[in-house]
Amino acid sequence: MRRRGAPAALLTAAVLLAAPAGCGPSAGQGDGTAVHRAGERAGERSAQDGANQSPGDGPAPGGGGPPVVDHVPTDDGVVFLTYDDGAERDPRFVELVRERRLPVSMFLTDSVVGAGYAHFARLRAVGASLQNHTLDHPALRGLPYAGQRAEICGQQRKLESRFGVRPHLFRPPYGTYDATTLRAAADCGIAAVVLWRVTLDGDGDLAYTRGAHRLTRGDIVSVPSVDTPSLSLADRTARLLRELEERGLRVGRLEDHLRRTGPSAVRGRGRSGRSGARDGSPRDGRRSAGGPHTPVRTSPPYRRRAAGHWHSA
Repeated sequence: MRRRGAPAALLTAAVLLAAPAGCGPSAGQGDGTAVHRAGERAGERSAQDGANQSPGDGPAPGGGGPPVVDHVPTDDGVVFLTYDDGAERDPRFVELVRERRLPVSMFLTDSVVGAGYAHFARLRAVGASLQNHTLDHPALRGLPYAGQRAEICGQQRKLESRFGVRPHLFRPPYGTYDATTLRAAADCGIAAVVLWRVTLDGDGDLAYTRGAHRLTRGDIVSVPSVDTPSLSLADRTARLLRELEERGLRVGRLEDHLRRTGPSAVRGRGRSGRSGARDGSPRDGRRSAGGPHTPVRTSPPYRRRAAGHWHSA
């Protein structure tokens, strides 16, 4: 359900997407060590802390913060492909993006990308957008404001220094966020916090956090950014593109549609979303308190996977 204050937040998002965003100096910069282990521990604490907390009726408290979106209502036959972390280095994926002119969104974590920013410069040159996924991939929910701001603003500055532009979109690691996350994101110039309705896992299975168990126009799809023994990132993306074509859908540019959608249409998520795996999919198959629904996997036309492996994004 959309909160009453959503129109103002979404109008702000449209303005920020149309103009350069600022990012002030951060406080409490971390050293980036033991990133994923720390994130997993924080995610476990979030699950316990959130057990008695209801989602609320909107993405941000009081009158502030960017909207949180997992789907963009649109009359266009488009879905939005998003990739997390920055672990992939497949030149065939770059070629696929170039050949098909795919306006994909890459949500990058600095500690994961490491020395591989040149690869993402090539992706950006062929049409991909580069967005914010924090410096070190911690679970943000429950962390103090200074630490959350350091993670978000720090990656804003990293990406600006390398590519000359600051991201407008932010995806919280593990799909975990709270009111403090939204305040920090706003202070770092973020226009929208992006979750997902659909996940494509490492073996090609689709999963859905809510709603229809099929791809629909306006869906935001999270795709794992690592190769698996069975399918590379390029292979999985190509298979997904075939499925989209069969359904009469194509890939849209997420930033453009968020900018055009206007203040009354973008769907917001709950006040304090979370999920257990790095792609937002609970590790144990249970629904997470205060966040997206457990993804429900579907087989056709993806039948290669048999059991419970969720990607780390």
